Amino acid sequence: MDRLKRVLIVEDDAHIAELLRMHLSDEGYVVEHAADGAVGMRMLEENSWDALVLDLMLPGIDGLEICKRARGMARYTPIIITSARSSEVHRILGLELGADDYLAKPFSMLELVARVRALLRRSDALARNARLDAGLLVRHGVTIDPLAREVSLEGVPLELTPREFDLLYFFARHPDQVFSRLELLNEVWGYQHDGYEHTVNTHINRLRTKIEEDPAAPRRILTVWGRGYKFAAGVEEGGA
Repeated sequence: MDRLKRVLIVEDDAHIAELLRMHLSDEGYVVEHAADGAVGMRMLEENSWDALVLDLMLPGIDGLEICKRARGMARYTPIIITSARSSEVHRILGLELGADDYLAKPFSMLELVARVRALLRRSDALARNARLDAGLLVRHGVTIDPLAREVSLEGVPLELTPREFDLLYFFARHPDQVFSRLELLNEVWGYQHDGYEHTVNTHINRLRTKIEEDPAAPRRILTVWGRGYKFAAGVEEGGA
């Protein structure tokens, strides 16, 4: 029997937090709540969670800082940011710091639950793919271990964020296929965040600084003008 999914809510509005708890509990999730950013950060660090529903404006530690710290952790937790800060800059910043989704207040509780459900399905699918592709994947001098979530370049270990790893792994599994930014958002981030395509640009630029000898003249992650990006297969030494 599958274990129950655990969801952490970090929200200082008691009314919203209780509504979230009720709706997510009705879905069968185990839900816990922190009303303070510092408490929420401690709960995130000390326990394993399947999803985090995170407000931006919090006492103690704000939501963007929690998101940033969460993405520095070895364990990947899907994050949905909820906030009254509906400006474009906060949505973009939240996504670029590693949030998987963003809902501006006021939002539909049913929509929030649906998005949590979709994120959990995606996380389960990624885990299943990693188990199926348990062997090392080697492309163009880049070696990827999907189970350990480790990457090396010509034998030298690389430090990647969880989202950078997911993006690189997706590219490497589909060598020489061209993907638009919206397609990459849908496949790697899990949603087509219209208007946030430059989030893909940011992550690709960061990846290039780590896997390219000259990021200004990349040989692995290539831009296909007018269409998107592709990972040049190079010489395939092995893989799934």
